[in-house]
Amino acid sequence: MNKHLASRALLPDGWARDVLFEVDDTGILRTVRADARNEDAREIDGIVVPGMVNLHSHAFQRAMAGLAERGSTSPDSFWSWRERMYQFLSGLSDEDVETIALQLYAEMLESGYTSVVEFHYLHHRPDGSAYSPPARIAHAIVSAAQATGIGLTILPTLYQSGGFGATPPGRGQRRFLNETSALLGIIEELETRTGTDGGILVGLGLHSLRAVPPEGLEEAVKAQGARTPIHIHVAEQLAEVDACLRHTGARPVEWLLDHAPVDGRWCLIHATHLSDAEVPRLARSGAVAGLCPTTEANLGDGVFRLRDYLDEGGVFGIGSDSHVAVDPAAELRMLEYSQRLTLRERNVVVRGEDASTGRRLWESALVGGARASGRPVGRLERGHRADWVVLDDTLPSLMARDPDEVLDSLILLEGPDRPIREVVAGGRLEVADGRHRLRAELGPRYREALTRLRSG
Repeated sequence: MNKHLASRALLPDGWARDVLFEVDDTGILRTVRADARNEDAREIDGIVVPGMVNLHSHAFQRAMAGLAERGSTSPDSFWSWRERMYQFLSGLSDEDVETIALQLYAEMLESGYTSVVEFHYLHHRPDGSAYSPPARIAHAIVSAAQATGIGLTILPTLYQSGGFGATPPGRGQRRFLNETSALLGIIEELETRTGTDGGILVGLGLHSLRAVPPEGLEEAVKAQGARTPIHIHVAEQLAEVDACLRHTGARPVEWLLDHAPVDGRWCLIHATHLSDAEVPRLARSGAVAGLCPTTEANLGDGVFRLRDYLDEGGVFGIGSDSHVAVDPAAELRMLEYSQRLTLRERNVVVRGEDASTGRRLWESALVGGARASGRPVGRLERGHRADWVVLDDTLPSLMARDPDEVLDSLILLEGPDRPIREVVAGGRLEVADGRHRLRAELGPRYREALTRLRSG
């Protein structure tokens, strides 16, 4: 049993002093006790908060972040960005995917993410032919997570059509396509491999209503267990909402709530464009709204109706999606500031005098992220994975503040200093002095892969 002692830590019932963490050999918290004294334990230097869950990632897109920021003669949009993404994928190998994931997951840990949900729809070779085994790229993602130490929920994702009405898929989509039975076979193959690894869970991804016909959705969902995480992109773009209305007579979230067993195991990614009727229905369903604010801003998606959703009791989490930012504070900052710009108010997510915006954002994202991951994470509590982040309160931006003010400053201020001193994931010290233990060896490998991809 490994013992750690924190002078201040954020526990489920609030801030506590002199907190003892006892972690077993599997990386699970067995004791969390406040007001511990005279313990023979490693002393943690800084303020401890639970590690964040990144509930939506497409790992391969990290390597193209920043490479699609060029204008054109026609208006640029999500749909033109998507064509650039297809082009980027044309030269990407399974080895490249693993290299990119290794680099990305180390960066996530350095930024304070200790778990990630990988929405995995890149299944085949560039020509569309199957790998052997079919889950080859999924295995690469699992290997990257195990090597870096980040907790992983991997969602092999069903993708079958190019648009509503069973539109034939395009050339750029052929790496994504599977019959439902083939996708379920990939899930089974991964479950067999990862069954003994408590840091990894396999769930189900449904790419979107435009890419998964109703019969495919129904079959895939029925094959899942009662606790399996199920994620789907939905209502990200107004064009998607309009197309769904034309083909089904309903808006995307409305259609899902009417035709699928949406409950607490579901995560609706983006859900940007909600009607007045959809907001309370989604909140009451128990599903998580998976918000990716920096990607949604980068792609020009729009702004989620956060205040209305929270007022109805809705749950949300955050993801970095296309990885134009790899930083939970940046996601939460963009989320709050987009609300302020839209509503022309301050401190939008809190009610009541002296309530902390930073703490509300961090704790809310932990709840939603943990639910979306399907794993016991996001809480410094017995029986949960030992995941925590140590904040350096000696930095000018964080010093001379009470703990809530530290979280306010972490999330709502920007500055030159890296505020994270160390990160423990699964009971293991993965980040020390702000750097992942594999950082030095991963950098050259990533640079080589990226250089080859750019020259191809």
